[in-house]
Amino acid sequence: MKISIIAKTIAAAALLGGLTSNASALTAPEANAILFMKQEEKLARDVYKALHAKWGAAIFSNIAASEQNHMNAVDGLISRYRLQDTTPAEAGQFTYEELQELYDALIEKGGKSLTDALEVGVLIEETDIEDLRAALLTARDRPIRNVFSNLLNGSLNHLAAFRSWIK
Repeated sequence: MKISIIAKTIAAAALLGGLTSNASALTAPEANAILFMKQEEKLARDVYKALHAKWGAAIFSNIAASEQNHMNAVDGLISRYRLQDTTPAEAGQFTYEELQELYDALIEKGGKSLTDALEVGVLIEETDIEDLRAALLTARDRPIRNVFSNLLNGSLNHLAAFRSWIK
């Protein structure tokens, strides 16, 4: 059984004593899921921008704009719960090693052909869906559940769009 990136990260946070936060109402898994999801959405945005620059396919620029909206929604949670956001501003840079490695691999694969680039889009959205579903299992607070549910619906739509382009 495949374990999602976010599930591994949540487990690591629990083992290491969780995250420090000013938001006492949040559990460590909730806080970690919010911070991780910000960078996972950034990964999607940054990859799609790079693939649009390489291949010029409108799907990449359209979905990159949507991923920015997803990041903005997660920023709302970060602000609401007074979490410390360590997301680097630079494109293609991440504080989570697994996301940095994934970004590098996806950029390499997506640079080979337009078909490979579209398959990268499918992989990103499938990963987002899996991670969001895992995060929703531990999220108790309604604002978190609402944002993550909206992100999940967006990722399902993006996945359908990439699959349609591939056909």
